[in-house]
Amino acid sequence: MKDHDSVPYSLERLDDADAVSRAQALRDRLKQRRTCRYFSGEPVPREIIEAAIEAAGTAPNGANHQPWHFAVVSSPEKKRAIREAAEEEERNFYAGKASGEWLDALAPLGTDEDKPFLETAPWLIVVFAQRKGGIEEDGKTQNYYVNESVGIACGMLIATLHEAGLATLTHTPSPMGFLREICGRPEHEKPLMVVVVGHPAEGATVPAHALKKKPLEQISSWL
Repeated sequence: MKDHDSVPYSLERLDDADAVSRAQALRDRLKQRRTCRYFSGEPVPREIIEAAIEAAGTAPNGANHQPWHFAVVSSPEKKRAIREAAEEEERNFYAGKASGEWLDALAPLGTDEDKPFLETAPWLIVVFAQRKGGIEEDGKTQNYYVNESVGIACGMLIATLHEAGLATLTHTPSPMGFLREICGRPEHEKPLMVVVVGHPAEGATVPAHALKKKPLEQISSWL
């Protein structure tokens, strides 16, 4: 490799039995994660959200430019504005923008244009992908592998929130330009998703269809 500044690599080394046990334990916790569409308004400490975002900020990314921004929304006014704009886009989606095939695929999940969780949940995390900016966020430097980098960060965000015992939902209205305006973000940032965070409402349910997961032999190949 070319000469570069470096520091020692540090990682706890486990014996095989402990490594297998930890991997399987985390797998089992993550297998309990489900998208929740019924939230309570019960408060959630800000420190949990901060820790989850900090965890997301450690995700691998192109050239270490860290091309993400997490706009955390808790004010009722902002949440209402997001809900109203999102539901307008969703009405267009369900009224004809989406193909029949797409709507058939969504039918087992019971989704529709009504998104009350955008107001009910205590926190909305609006995730932005920074197409430019670099590590200094100058708005000019080209960023690389942006969607891949931000996608990994979102996975780590959601996993950390699940570990904290919170319910989440990823909402992706299309188009999402209104999120940039509401959150006051610059033009070179692209809204990627809204992560809804909170405690599940009493009696919350999930679609039975969501329990159908592809088995290991279908999602992996060993060469």
